[in-house]
Amino acid sequence: QVQLEESGGGLVQPGGSLRLSCAASVNIFSTDTMGWYRQAPGKQRELVATLSSSGRINYADSVTGRFTFSRDDAKNTVYLQMNSLKPEDTAVYYCFARRIFDYWGRGTQVTVSS
Repeated sequence: QVQLEESGGGLVQPGGSLRLSCAASVNIFSTDTMGWYRQAPGKQRELVATLSSSGRINYADSVTGRFTFSRDDAKNTVYLQMNSLKPEDTAVYYCFARRIFDYWGRGTQVTVSS
């Protein structure tokens, strides 16, 4: 069983920044994959970034160069630093982990609006 808790969402103006955090109940090294997904109103959930057990990070084309996925192994926490935010980044952001089964956090709302 893996529990994930996201934090850090909020309202930000276009061009601004936010940092999302995801605290895991297990050692990050024990997972096969961790990642961030997002779901905008009326749209399907989409991948934002993933971290494999080998340490490889993959980003969606839409966020490459603006978002950075990082980890703090001592805290069992992963982060998503989001810069140069755009209105189209508005969504509920979900933390994801795979360790045999798939686990999801409850999500945190990010709203980019002036």
